[in-house]
Amino acid sequence: MQQPLEILKKHFKFDNFRDLQLPIINSVLEGKDTFALMPTGGGKSICFQVPALAKDGLCLVISPLIALMKDQVQNLQKKDIRALAIIGNLSTNEISDLLDNALYGNYKFLYLAPERLQQEWILERITALPINLVAIDEAHCVSQWGHDFRPAYLSIKKIRSLLPKTPFLALTASATHRVKQDVIEQLDLKRPNVFQSSFERKNLMYKVVEAHDKLHHIQKILKEFPNPSIIYVRNRRSCIEVSNNLNAIGIKATYFHGGLSLAEKEKNMALWMDEKVQVIVATNAFGMGIDKSNVQNIIHIQLPENLESYYQEAGRAGRDGAAAQAIILLNNHDILQAKQQFIEILPDKSFLTNVYIKLFNFFQIAYGELPEDRFDFSFSQFCSKYNLPILKTYNALSFLDRQSVISLSQEFSKKVSLQFIIPSKEVIRYMSLNPNDQEIISTILRTYTGIFDIETPINTTYIAKKSASSEAKVLALLEKLHQMEIIVYRAQNNDASIVFNEVREDERTINRLSGFLKSQNDLKTAQLNSVIEYVTDQKTCKSVFLLRYFGEENPPKCGICSVCTAKEALNFDLKHTAAQILKILSEKPHSSRDLEHTLKLPEEQILKSIHYLLEEEKIKINHLNEYFLA
Repeated sequence: MQQPLEILKKHFKFDNFRDLQLPIINSVLEGKDTFALMPTGGGKSICFQVPALAKDGLCLVISPLIALMKDQVQNLQKKDIRALAIIGNLSTNEISDLLDNALYGNYKFLYLAPERLQQEWILERITALPINLVAIDEAHCVSQWGHDFRPAYLSIKKIRSLLPKTPFLALTASATHRVKQDVIEQLDLKRPNVFQSSFERKNLMYKVVEAHDKLHHIQKILKEFPNPSIIYVRNRRSCIEVSNNLNAIGIKATYFHGGLSLAEKEKNMALWMDEKVQVIVATNAFGMGIDKSNVQNIIHIQLPENLESYYQEAGRAGRDGAAAQAIILLNNHDILQAKQQFIEILPDKSFLTNVYIKLFNFFQIAYGELPEDRFDFSFSQFCSKYNLPILKTYNALSFLDRQSVISLSQEFSKKVSLQFIIPSKEVIRYMSLNPNDQEIISTILRTYTGIFDIETPINTTYIAKKSASSEAKVLALLEKLHQMEIIVYRAQNNDASIVFNEVREDERTINRLSGFLKSQNDLKTAQLNSVIEYVTDQKTCKSVFLLRYFGEENPPKCGICSVCTAKEALNFDLKHTAAQILKILSEKPHSSRDLEHTLKLPEEQILKSIHYLLEEEKIKINHLNEYFLA
């Protein structure tokens, strides 16, 4: 058997292992189940690739990320290592051929998504392969207490019983102690060796910056630190808007979100990876598995849902060891908006019961019945019929699906999408010439404000209701506008389907689940509260805060975060600066940016003085984010 260091040098061109890599590899080579918690960019793939190459047989790699699987397979193939992945919409025959290749073709790596393990025939074929190691990437996805739970990961446990003597290696970059224990239990790891790196990133400056004019702050950051950067936003429309705004002020940017076609994703990714643009503006669909070492800035312009995902996203900066920064831009409205987005849409027991009962009523299923049929399910019609809020209802149905009360296909969320491709004045002209179409078009324009800039998913049931029309009439009009080349219009015939797995028992079923529902809601609330505490705490070193959150005791202060540096920067005469601000505001209202420009003082000094004046109730702020005398 080749030694691990020989394999590392031969195939991966590294002279030495990093930190915990060699102990993890040795654990696997000894046939031990292993749990490895390593930071983003810590070289997790080496931990299963090297021992798999050292042993006879095939390594099964389970990953949730198609892009990551494709990237790793291509990199292995470039090294003349035989690897394949079962990805995409493949037929049964195509998958069978790939599995034959894995069996007879002397392959060393087989990558697949956890959803494949829900197909019994694939499981059966896998157990016939000469598997020497099962590597589970992003293993925190198996835990319902984690930040990125993926129900299909629970199917991995089936392999444990089918391959009892094969070692399992679970890898993740972010997991609290509770999640770590849950992963070990859910994967049925046998007396695993546990390896955990520190979460400390000494070259990464964590910053929280108060910013009323976020675009101005982004411009300052990117001009001062001009290396590759990622800006994380909350939704697809913001991707387009922020990217356009940056290009308008001379900063080259592109964007990435889950709604782009594969070709668009690859094109935009290449622009950023090849550094033809400085910035990629992205939703959280972007980043996992992206191997770019010289990212200098990670900027969040809205609050993340939890610190686990924030740590992973922030950790994509500075992988080359150079100084880098992870910045959250915060304004007065962000905390309220985060609560509305992440907490107010969580279903409680009462709401879940209501949705559960109405779901059976929707299909006219009586109490005590268990229908065997699979039902076609229009999510938008269901919400419209019972006047249910969309996001909260979606979360309720998803919870019932995760608990196996129902089995719900997930295709319904983007049934119809459209974008106006003629100028707004031409749309107004069309409505004036076609008054019968005016109400529907006006309703769409009022409801979806960015529909001229981006192809936007729309709820045709909701549009019909708001415009006092029928859904058939709405769809017919959209088809007509598409034929006239007024809009780009896609209608996908892919409503959801639903299977009921349990007899209808109403409150009895929900009472059985209510404790777990409350625990999950409490967890999500606690996670967001930790984010809020992180951005509002002006006394605790940001690195220390994160390290304590992940269970590290007595971590050292970083000396470079926004809290550590503020203690040095804000050694000034507060009352003198406050008096200067009051004098300027006596003439007319000013924004913090105006005050900074006028007084030629550091931003932190201006913001600290504004806080003081607000607390003393000497100034107020108006709807334009301008300060004026109280």
